[in-house]
Amino acid sequence: MTRPATALSTALARGPLVLDGGLSSQLEAQGCALDDELWTARLLRDDPRRIEDAHAAYVRAGARVLISAGYQASFDGFARAGAGEREARELFRRSVELARRAAERCGVGDQVWVAGSVGPYGAVRADGGEYRGRYGLSVRELAAFHRPRIEAVAEAAPDVLALETVPDVVEAEALLSAADGCGIPVWLSFTISGDRTRAGQPLGEAFALAAGRDQVMAVGVNCCAPGDADRAVAAAAAVTGKPVVVYPNSGEQWDGADGRAWHGSCTWSADRAAGWVEKGARLIGGCCRVGPDLIAELAREPAMRSGGRGAPGEG
Repeated sequence: MTRPATALSTALARGPLVLDGGLSSQLEAQGCALDDELWTARLLRDDPRRIEDAHAAYVRAGARVLISAGYQASFDGFARAGAGEREARELFRRSVELARRAAERCGVGDQVWVAGSVGPYGAVRADGGEYRGRYGLSVRELAAFHRPRIEAVAEAAPDVLALETVPDVVEAEALLSAADGCGIPVWLSFTISGDRTRAGQPLGEAFALAAGRDQVMAVGVNCCAPGDADRAVAAAAAVTGKPVVVYPNSGEQWDGADGRAWHGSCTWSADRAAGWVEKGARLIGGCCRVGPDLIAELAREPAMRSGGRGAPGEG
């Protein structure tokens, strides 16, 4: 289904939309092993039905925007897995098609938007660099890396490109440059710590990159602590005047060294949505460790029921 490039912006003007939660979280709940440098993108080739099932779980929970499984995908990564350029392009396309298929399977294909995920360079390297940034590469070098990925995802005509989990200003500038002219609107979402990007730049500086760019239809944060997101929403709206996208982690902390990986308590709560909406958020969901149960709670929040293209939970 191909929609006008302005369609999602028009929908956001009517009210907020519910995003999905962590795709990896749901895939792991389905028993999928993700210990691979391609992470969720490995299943695009090996077991695409499991990705479709995960998307469908979020649609049934009430999500009306699905983020595709291309976050950690790259031509180099697919090549190391034995996929040539032609097959890799098909896998990028499949990432978008699986989300659409899940919505159609749930009977709400005309009510769901698909965001084509474009993750950061650090994620593709699979070395945790997305939480540090500052890769030592120039804007030009990073743009050259991202452009083929963006072009491949754009060929599948998602409703929006999710330039997500961006750790620093340099990579944000590169992603925006690489997406320029692709014909698809984008959202720009930083991963942050406190009131700065993971690389340490002030959020005002980071968000300012999106101001005045017509292609950027929303700006915000993801893959961060819910408390940090609380503060960032108002800053993003004030600096850019654009709708804000916000989808933080559960609040638990990752620690691969202690044998438990995740520890701490979940502080993500659907009742935060009202405050986010009041401050300018229009795309709201969850990232790591936020599953369909929490998204279902979000979809039931009164603040989330004023917009969209059908009541959350239909279908």
